[in-house]
Amino acid sequence: MQPPAGSQVSRVPAQRTPSEQLPPAPAAPAPQPPRRRMRTVLTVAAGVFALLCLGGIATAYVWYDRASAPDRSAPDVVVDNYLRAFLVDRNDTRADLFTCESGAALQPVRDLRAEAEQREAKFGVTVRVSWGALTRTQSGAGEVVATTLTISGVAEGVVRSSRREDWTFTVVEADGGWQVCGGARAG
Repeated sequence: MQPPAGSQVSRVPAQRTPSEQLPPAPAAPAPQPPRRRMRTVLTVAAGVFALLCLGGIATAYVWYDRASAPDRSAPDVVVDNYLRAFLVDRNDTRADLFTCESGAALQPVRDLRAEAEQREAKFGVTVRVSWGALTRTQSGAGEVVATTLTISGVAEGVVRSSRREDWTFTVVEADGGWQVCGGARAG
């Protein structure tokens, strides 16, 4: 609707703010320089790489620990591991991981190994020790594990002599696993 002719309203110019008094329009954000973006990308990539490396190191440590830790989970397992370390591999340090720290009555087993070493030197053969089934029997302080050892003299890939001996091993549970505390020829 139009104001009546001659009215003051129609003659008054519209009140407007001059353009210099208006607040400036917000400027579009300036694009980041390529260096800054590259630095951010490299920082994120380095952080991810560092986390992957730490995870890999932790995984490798766990695998190594499991592979190198002696298995002393059961009486027959610890006897098998002890015989393998002491009579087959002849590794005293490894064998000690499966024995009682004090009071182990293992001199007969040491004598058997010394005899094998003497026969090797005297007759020029390789003495091999193997064993059959490991039978567990409950005893007062732990268990007794019985087996039959086969001691063979081998020269040039041929068995020259062989004998079988029945042995028993006393095993007790201590320090988070089973330990061989005694071994002797049966009978």
